[in-house]
Amino acid sequence: MIAVSVECTFAADGRVQVRRMAVDGRWQVVEQGRQWQDQAGRHVLVMAPGGPVRELLLRPETLSWEIVDGRPDTHLV
Repeated sequence: MIAVSVECTFAADGRVQVRRMAVDGRWQVVEQGRQWQDQAGRHVLVMAPGGPVRELLLRPETLSWEIVDGRPDTHLV
């Protein structure tokens, strides 16, 4: 997994709205898909314009974001 910077807001019920993320030092606006919570943390699917779908993970113990799998060419079907 690769650490990533994320700009987001949190709703009162804990749901996250990701606005943008930094990839290779550049901020990109993203569109958000579904999200879910499990033992690892909160998972959020996002996609930058023209880019692949990426899975972000917010780890609750550190409040840090990671790209799951970390490969920029990963496509979820």
